[in-house]
Amino acid sequence: MAVRAVRGAVQLERDEAGHMEEQVGVLLTAVLERNDLATDDLISIWFTATPDLHSDFPAAAARKLGIVDVPLICAQELDIEGALPRVVRILAHIESDRPRADIAHVYLGAAAALRKDIAQ
Repeated sequence: MAVRAVRGAVQLERDEAGHMEEQVGVLLTAVLERNDLATDDLISIWFTATPDLHSDFPAAAARKLGIVDVPLICAQELDIEGALPRVVRILAHIESDRPRADIAHVYLGAAAALRKDIAQ
């Protein structure tokens, strides 16, 4: 089994804990489904949030999905003028037999504009 990395992002409509939980949950579920992954395939997940998000930790959504024995960490994204607001990004390390080129990176909604080169 190889170690691979999967990227993803979602833009929130508003900074509310329930909305963040829902949208990050949708993102994580899409990453798992599109890559045929189970939670046992996860090694770790890095979350970043833009500085305008204060309502909750993105990792809390993962815990509510049942991702409870995987190391998670949250950090703040760089505050770059003109950057897309209210964005949560993930970098998940996984175990997978898929070739690197077959990994499905998931950018939902307006966040697809962040990485048109790898968004699927």
